[in-house]
Amino acid sequence: MRKKKRIHNLAAIFVTIVVCIVLASCASMDNGSAEDHIGTSMVSSFSTTTERESTPPTDHKTTTTVKPEGPIAVTVEGAILLALENNHALKVEKFNPDILRTAEEEELSVFDPILTGGYSQFREKIDKPSVSSLENLNNEINSNLGVSEYLPTGTDIGIDMSTDQSWSNLYSDDLYASRVGISITQALLRGAGLNYNLASLRQARLDTRTSAYELRGFAEALVAQVEETYWDYALTQRQIKIFLESLKLAEQQKSETEEMITIGVLAESELTAAEAEIALRREGLINARSNLDKTRLQILRLLNPPDTNLWQREIILLHEPKVPDVELDDVESHVGVALRMRQDLNQARLQIQLGDLEIVKTKNGLLPKMDFFINLGKTGYAGSFGSSVRDIDGDYYDILAGVSLEYPFINRKARAEHRKSLLSRKQAEEAMKNLVQLVQVDVRSAYIEANRAKEQIAATAATGAFQMEKARIETEKFRVGKSTTLLVAQAQRDLLSSRIAEIQAIANYLKALIELYRLEGSLLERRGIMAPGREPVPDNAGTE
Repeated sequence: MRKKKRIHNLAAIFVTIVVCIVLASCASMDNGSAEDHIGTSMVSSFSTTTERESTPPTDHKTTTTVKPEGPIAVTVEGAILLALENNHALKVEKFNPDILRTAEEEELSVFDPILTGGYSQFREKIDKPSVSSLENLNNEINSNLGVSEYLPTGTDIGIDMSTDQSWSNLYSDDLYASRVGISITQALLRGAGLNYNLASLRQARLDTRTSAYELRGFAEALVAQVEETYWDYALTQRQIKIFLESLKLAEQQKSETEEMITIGVLAESELTAAEAEIALRREGLINARSNLDKTRLQILRLLNPPDTNLWQREIILLHEPKVPDVELDDVESHVGVALRMRQDLNQARLQIQLGDLEIVKTKNGLLPKMDFFINLGKTGYAGSFGSSVRDIDGDYYDILAGVSLEYPFINRKARAEHRKSLLSRKQAEEAMKNLVQLVQVDVRSAYIEANRAKEQIAATAATGAFQMEKARIETEKFRVGKSTTLLVAQAQRDLLSSRIAEIQAIANYLKALIELYRLEGSLLERRGIMAPGREPVPDNAGTE
């Protein structure tokens, strides 16, 4: 009775240890930080909040509803939202986080329980004349069922049940043997510990986070492209209007020249300059209309509104290029924003964390393989299946325990992999430092360009005023016979260039602001767009 009680106590302790290991392992897999998980809704869609001060003011309501036919009338905000909803390239990019998330499931599957089972039947015919004049027929049936699982602690655990039935023509009774067993194999060196066994899962989660920052960078580039194309289209429309006004003015100048030739004030040779100026205006008008058509196609591709007759639709812009009421902060503030928000910097930080996890994995590979194993079983013997199961509670048991060791003397592959991981980690650190410098140069250069473009607006406006006055004076001199058609044409041509330069300067300033915000990683935030990859990755983020 004492022996039987000791066996029961040993089995109870053994089962308690198994349950504790399983619960601890499950907790370690579920105890991931919030940064390791990305909400599906955040990855699959973009949402908008409020407009920011960097967006030109408008009295129109922002909407993404577009009629299935006719012209497409959009504001800047409406164009952005249409692109975020319908752009084909963005739809392609949105799949990447979900695709990479499947790798997390693959890594988690390593710790999934496995159900095993089997059935076999054996028959043997032996002729032993010395024992009996009859032929000896031995039969055996084996069936087994078990569950096994590999835990993040480096533990292989299994529970199995089996039944053996045997009979022979040499005896009349069948023999049943039923067994229940528990086995544990625990890695002591190589393959042991949560840090090693969860490293691949954590790497998969970091890859998913990296894809979110990639998606954010793509969305920022798309928004910037939409805005820049929008203003290019508005600029080209204004250029066409200016060319039409200039052409009308050139034709009027030709009429005045013909009248003055008729009354003998000017020579007929003066008409050539007037006609050449008209041809030049028409040439510019043709080029501007061609640019407008090509820009319209670019906008349609970016917005991609649902329509079977997409390429024939016209675009009506509800925003005109105006100087936004924006005061830039000092350049260091913009650099600071970029160091936190730039998606490529955050990706580089995640790459360093991936390198840390790779070091954990390869360092573990340097250790020899030493495993502790223990198997505990109880077997019942009887003449029937039910009796053998009940007899498991009897005195029959088996225990197998021990330690296995495997030690490669040179272990060149593991050493090479570990050294490679260390070098790759140092390389990632240097790449991070280089990227930080590149980001600072990008932002500082964009800041300079934005200020230059803003100052250029006032300069071109002043030049335009002088050119207008110059053209007026030259025209008055021509009408009193103190100038020539060529000089008037040159003055009008300079006025035309200055008017185009003035509207070009406004468009350049708008685009310079867009580029600055894109390079500092704040464009989506300034446009009120919520997107994945918004949270910056700390420089000292650990990967325990």
